[in-house]
Amino acid sequence: MKKTLRQIFSAVSAIVISSIFISLICISSIFISSIALAQSTSLLVLAKSDNTVAMVDPATLQVLTKIPSGPDPHEIIASDDGKLAFISNYGGLDSTLNTISVVDLVARKALPAIDLGALRSTHGLDFAVGKLYFTAETNKVIGRYDPATQRVDWILGTGQDRTHMVWVDKSLNRIVTSNVNSATISIIEQVSPPSGGFGPPPGGSRLTWKVTNVPTGKGCEGFDVSPDGKEIWAANAQDATVTIIDAVTKKAVQTLAVPVKGANRLKFTPDGQRVLISALGAREAGSSSLLVIDPATRKEVKQMSLGGGAAGILMAPDGSRAYVAVSTADKVAVVDLKTLEVVGEISAGKQPDGLAWAVRK
Repeated sequence: MKKTLRQIFSAVSAIVISSIFISLICISSIFISSIALAQSTSLLVLAKSDNTVAMVDPATLQVLTKIPSGPDPHEIIASDDGKLAFISNYGGLDSTLNTISVVDLVARKALPAIDLGALRSTHGLDFAVGKLYFTAETNKVIGRYDPATQRVDWILGTGQDRTHMVWVDKSLNRIVTSNVNSATISIIEQVSPPSGGFGPPPGGSRLTWKVTNVPTGKGCEGFDVSPDGKEIWAANAQDATVTIIDAVTKKAVQTLAVPVKGANRLKFTPDGQRVLISALGAREAGSSSLLVIDPATRKEVKQMSLGGGAAGILMAPDGSRAYVAVSTADKVAVVDLKTLEVVGEISAGKQPDGLAWAVRK
């Protein structure tokens, strides 16, 4: 039988509609994939003995690639857009090293290092409002590097020995550092200068920096600012204590004894409900590598043995997990923050330490 015009028209219409529908599905899939790629997240793990940085898929815990990190890598931070990583080349106090390594996370290759000239022994890093902040232990300073101009555009002396780690408030009005040999936490605030000076410059007010050095315990290294900004907790590696500082009065209000050897790093969970402290001195079998404290009660919640001395701690942005570098066991332990159990391990190289997130935008 011959098909009528209506039947032919219906068949052609069905084919056209089907083709359009398939095309829309393909376009949608490409669009969704593009968004996922553009906002992809990588876990960055430094391996100090290998001089590499590993890019790790946080979902599968598989290493995607390893990239040269430069000599003696200690700390790492990513730019806000997730395209670059910056790595401090430490070398110890009075080191001859004066560089910060740079890694292109898109092309997955090392770029020329930042030459800091007379500034040596870089260690702590933070990234805020498009600029990189760093400590230089030999010079007792913190500095700021602008990737856009490729220049160090600001330096401030702390006057403290071994200015080690640094935290920068996103308002840029407050900076905190730990100073290992001076056994202090420096709270650095931007303030108006005392009256009686030369007065403000034409067209605006003059601001200066005020440094308040708060005494802590011996070997103050790892510290963190509570999510509500009210307290600063500092881990003191040499006397097994934690100093709690009131961020408003800038005074130590309490010292806690902690049952771990070599308290190395300290981090709040994103919700502020727990504090995690890693123990680099936990080298004997069964000794505690990680201590969990309830900051509200100041009481111990749990001690965990991760199989070796632990250093760097990184929280998942959603607060579900903590990643702990078990440096002496050449692994990164993945800890579920609800159950406080180890739920995975990452093999990213020898002597892992510095950890960071890179979120592609």
